[in-house]
Amino acid sequence: MTDQTALFTGRASAYAKGRPSYPDMLIDHLYQREGFSEESVIADIGSGTGIFSKLLLERGSTVFAVEPNADMRTAAEQRFADCSRFVQYDGTASHTGLSAQSADFVTAAQAFHWFDTLEFKAECRRILKPGGKVFLLWNIRDEEDPVNRKCFGLFREFCPAYKGSNNGFREDDGRLDTFFDGGYEKLRFDNPLTYGSAEIFLNRCLSSSYALRNTEEGYAEYLHALSDLYAECAENGILKAANYTVVYKGSV
Repeated sequence: MTDQTALFTGRASAYAKGRPSYPDMLIDHLYQREGFSEESVIADIGSGTGIFSKLLLERGSTVFAVEPNADMRTAAEQRFADCSRFVQYDGTASHTGLSAQSADFVTAAQAFHWFDTLEFKAECRRILKPGGKVFLLWNIRDEEDPVNRKCFGLFREFCPAYKGSNNGFREDDGRLDTFFDGGYEKLRFDNPLTYGSAEIFLNRCLSSSYALRNTEEGYAEYLHALSDLYAECAENGILKAANYTVVYKGSV
């Protein structure tokens, strides 16, 4: 993960404004079926601007947020400045900075695909309390959705670094078998995307690691093409696209 940190430098604002959250049904499931509670200490690895951490904090849990990117950490610090249960660490998935056996659960939302699988596994074993489990989460844009197909087409056209969503990570990726001991359970929750303005949509697109920066050739044309897509596909100023959240849980 450390080698990839710079990819998100300068993207924290777009990330906070444009990235979707996670469905209530998922959080209800964690707290009603998986043992999460107000007493839980949760290590959220690759926590970014705190999108997933926020949902855990709202349920009363303590969150140890581990994030290597300074811009992302600053955004999260500002967001949770008044919350004593949010404790942030300048660390990586391989070296979190957390004490041994300090977390009841480990979560990683939209982040595992950047990690060194075996090093993260070893670190989870070190920081988890006995019996603790790991939950890996992703928001997945449905590839059959016409709006998403048009977006992916623009990414391929304008963004040389585009390898597919989530840095090319696919559902049931083989890295999951390497990471989890004894297999894993997969959960899926609907989480449709609703963009209430072109600005939110543009921020979502610009928050990705592969997105062109304003100093790169083709940036203005890229923004224009994205704006045209929004205008073409939005109804009454609102753009909707199919999306779902997948969760992989298991032991390490």
